[in-house]
Amino acid sequence: MSGPALYGVMAEFNEPEHFLEAIRRTRAAGYERMDAYSPNPIEGLDEAMRLSKSPVSLIVLIGALTGAVTGYFLQYYAAVLDFPINVGGRPLNSWVSFIPITFELTVLFACLSSLCFGILGLNGLPQPYHPVFNVPQFGRASRDRFFVCIESEDAQFDATDTRLFLEGLDPLGVYDVLE
Repeated sequence: MSGPALYGVMAEFNEPEHFLEAIRRTRAAGYERMDAYSPNPIEGLDEAMRLSKSPVSLIVLIGALTGAVTGYFLQYYAAVLDFPINVGGRPLNSWVSFIPITFELTVLFACLSSLCFGILGLNGLPQPYHPVFNVPQFGRASRDRFFVCIESEDAQFDATDTRLFLEGLDPLGVYDVLE
């Protein structure tokens, strides 16, 4: 019977500059399947990780347009098609009076789409378990430590060579991440 599978190898750093340099060197060495964990935002981390442009802005735009169309159509349907009432000779399709509700639904749908699809969907949340939680030192990732984890699915990954590479980056520690 074999033990748990190896998810990857993780290195721990205590300085953001050292951490950022380690990520740059890891990318330069050809590793592609990796992740970085930081307790706070770091300027230049997304460039160092070579992250692609996020689709969140497109998701929010689609949500906002859907909300605007929905808000306008609901009012148009109620006022013009379903129950038309001629009040004082005004036109049934009084688009000016439809603006507040249309605006409110635009904002509502944009916010909901960014939360549900943009944040939760793209990040795969909620995720109550991840293999990096098995490393006891990882508890400090939300306080004062920085971690780089090279995943075993990387084409260049070799457990021994990857461990030696990470140790060459002068981290506080290098740990095996078991699934």
